[in-house]
Amino acid sequence: MTEDEQKAAAAAAAVEYIKDGMVVGLGTGSTASKMVDLVGERVKEGLDIIAVPTSEATKQQAEALGINVVGFDDVQVIDLTIDGTDEVDPQMRLIKGGGGAHLREKIVASLSDQMIVIAESKKMVEHLGAFKLPVEVIPFSAHALLPKLEALGCTPTIREKDGQPFYTDENNLVIDCAFEKIDDPEELAQTLSLMPGVVEHGLFIDNADIVLIGTDDGIKKFER
Repeated sequence: MTEDEQKAAAAAAAVEYIKDGMVVGLGTGSTASKMVDLVGERVKEGLDIIAVPTSEATKQQAEALGINVVGFDDVQVIDLTIDGTDEVDPQMRLIKGGGGAHLREKIVASLSDQMIVIAESKKMVEHLGAFKLPVEVIPFSAHALLPKLEALGCTPTIREKDGQPFYTDENNLVIDCAFEKIDDPEELAQTLSLMPGVVEHGLFIDNADIVLIGTDDGIKKFER
């Protein structure tokens, strides 16, 4: 299968977990977008759910498909969240945030009873770090944080889009940190969380309950 077909297969497998009456977190990114399209098809067929989107882009997509969308403050618990990933290792630890929505993605994941991660086979890696780790920071702190992040062993760069600084939905900046290999994701996550000015980082530790990977041989399932 092509990468696009692998993404579609993983998305389809995840949507099977959604049942009537659920509050469902809708992730962000190209694979999650395929999932949202499939949810929209099922809603048209009569599926009754409430959805919490993790980005403004996902919200617009879901609303256009007729999915009942609510905000973070309108629910206390989310039954199931389905989201993509930029990397996942054998311990089901993730790097997310290539699209810049990792703050909202982590909030929704933390509110969820269960999180399903969907991806194509190339996203499964032995060690995290090949994908640049995004760190969301308040604009005031961005340049002061660059040397502090570099001291952790990475090459940090402030993310740009079309030659201009990239701003998240919360109007924060993202510093992309190129580590190549992250030896201890848990320790790094804790260190980043304690840095003044860091809003959130893209290391998702102990968030994923099920990982569905689309491969040439079908779906590979990893479960906590």
